[in-house]
Amino acid sequence: MRITKRTNIAMRVLMYCAAHQTRLVTKHEIARVCNASENHLAQVIHQLALMGVLETHRGRNGGLELAQDPKDTKIGDIFRSMEARPSQIECFADVDNSCPLVPACRLKEALHAAAEAFYHELDDLTLDALVCGNTKLLNILAPEPCGV
Repeated sequence: MRITKRTNIAMRVLMYCAAHQTRLVTKHEIARVCNASENHLAQVIHQLALMGVLETHRGRNGGLELAQDPKDTKIGDIFRSMEARPSQIECFADVDNSCPLVPACRLKEALHAAAEAFYHELDDLTLDALVCGNTKLLNILAPEPCGV
């Protein structure tokens, strides 16, 4: 399965915020540390805020922060929301599907099951499990200890 750039950036944003739970972080600092354009970040941050995963604060001293404890942020939920569905495979498309095999094809069912298995693997994974205690990641994202 191919993960979109948007989902990849969303995970960077969430991991960065989880590594800096004691303060608001800025789009600019995330862009610098996570090697992402501020334009892409703005779009992803907006989507994460609409999902209720991030809280954004406007103004001179504004920034963003996690809207919930990283232990409660399920990675499977993030991926399901961020990834465009249905899949990029033609037989999942409601429109522009020209395949004459669709009514009898079992591949569509197998591909759907495989995609669900992929998401299911991420359902038990939390943001906390990705960040806290991950010394190598924290050395990149935040020099201070997680949760301090």
